[in-house]
Amino acid sequence: MSTLYFTIIVQAIGLLGVVCFIFSFQIKSNKALFLFQMAGSALFCFQYLLMGALSGCGNYLLAIIRNIMLAKMDKYEVLRWKGWKYIFSVISLVILVFTWQGPLSLLPTIALIAGSFGLWTDNAQKIRLCNLVAVSPAYLIYGIFAGSIGAVLNEIFVLSSIIISIFRYGWKAMGDNSFDK
Repeated sequence: MSTLYFTIIVQAIGLLGVVCFIFSFQIKSNKALFLFQMAGSALFCFQYLLMGALSGCGNYLLAIIRNIMLAKMDKYEVLRWKGWKYIFSVISLVILVFTWQGPLSLLPTIALIAGSFGLWTDNAQKIRLCNLVAVSPAYLIYGIFAGSIGAVLNEIFVLSSIIISIFRYGWKAMGDNSFDK
C-alpha cells in the first residue's frame, strides 16, 4: 500500500472519530454521551496507533475502558466508587512512562486524568466544564503535533458542541443528575 493511501486511510479513521464525538455532546443523556465517546475513542486510539503516537493511543484505550465502566455505573454500585478516578489517573501515569516520546506525551495524560475527574461526577455540567478547560485543549495541541487532522477538527467541534449544548439545555439544567452533590 502506498504512503498516500495509508495516510488517507489513517486520516479517514480520525474523521469518523470526529463524527462520534460531535454527536456525543448533542445528547442530554450521560449514558449515550459515554457510548458515543467510546466509539470515537476507539477510532482515535486506532488512528494514533497507526501514526505511532503511542501516548495518545494508550490513553484513548484507557478512556474506552473508563467509559464502559461509566456507562454501567447505574447498574453497579461499585462503579460509582470515587476511587476509580484515582486508579485511572495512576494507570494513565504508567502509560505515560512506557510511551514517553517527549513533553507532548503529557497532554493525553492530562486529558485522561481531567476527564476522569469530571466524568466520575455523573454531572453533565462538570463533565462539559472539564472538557472545555482541560481535555479538549490538551488533545487539540497533541493532535496538532501528532499530525491528526481528525483530532484537531474533533477538538474544535467538541469545544463548539459543548458551547452549543450549554445554550441548548442551559447551564443549570445540566447539573441536575449528579450523585456527587
